[in-house]
Amino acid sequence: MIKAWGVTDKGAVRQQNQDAYYLDVPSGGLAVVVVCDGMGGAKAGNVASTLAVESFVDALRTRAEEAGGSLPAEPDEVLQEAAEISNSAVYYRASIDPDCGGMGTTMVAALVEGRLAHILNIGDSRCYHVTGEGISRVTRDHSVVEDLVQRGEITPEEARLHPRKNLITRALGAEEHIRADLYHRELCEGDCLLLCSDGLSNVVTDQEMLYEIIHGGAIEDCCGRLLDIAMSRGAPDNVTAVLLQA
Repeated sequence: MIKAWGVTDKGAVRQQNQDAYYLDVPSGGLAVVVVCDGMGGAKAGNVASTLAVESFVDALRTRAEEAGGSLPAEPDEVLQEAAEISNSAVYYRASIDPDCGGMGTTMVAALVEGRLAHILNIGDSRCYHVTGEGISRVTRDHSVVEDLVQRGEITPEEARLHPRKNLITRALGAEEHIRADLYHRELCEGDCLLLCSDGLSNVVTDQEMLYEIIHGGAIEDCCGRLLDIAMSRGAPDNVTAVLLQA
């Protein structure tokens, strides 16, 4: 039985929340989660993330309806198609609305069917897999500092404080066509997926996430506890966290 919880907040500094998320568990064996972190100015960032989430979910819903109420046999293709539709919606809005010029958004999404999670990523919002053995990051950031880490020029610890840590190299809506990364994880009973914006991952460490999920208290309150930690550290960005338990 899949269970899920989510929270989003503008943080302690920003005037507006430009994050957006969607969470649905239509049956005990199926779940859909999307987290987007918008960028492009006070108005445009909010438009980008909200439009991306809505168009992505609508695309999934349309495919499910076409398949008679269930998802087609190729979830990866469905996710990629939904991301392309979402990208086109954001890109088009940016091209016709002067207030939205140059806007874009990250996206991390998970489609869970039974024990198999299909995960899609664009940008630097993340998905973590948490088991009784520990925590591992599923997604790879599309960012300048992640590229530096991959080349061995800086350490992951140095990346957390790097002055260019907010520069991403891939964003939904920034170009006419988008390329998403896809991942898969087998989930055992009790395993969790944590999807979050960088407003959480920049100020809360992986080990702190692990502790709160496994040992911090009632799991339904975990997202709130993670938000509290971010707020206690100044929460300089919007914070979004969605936790799913298999």
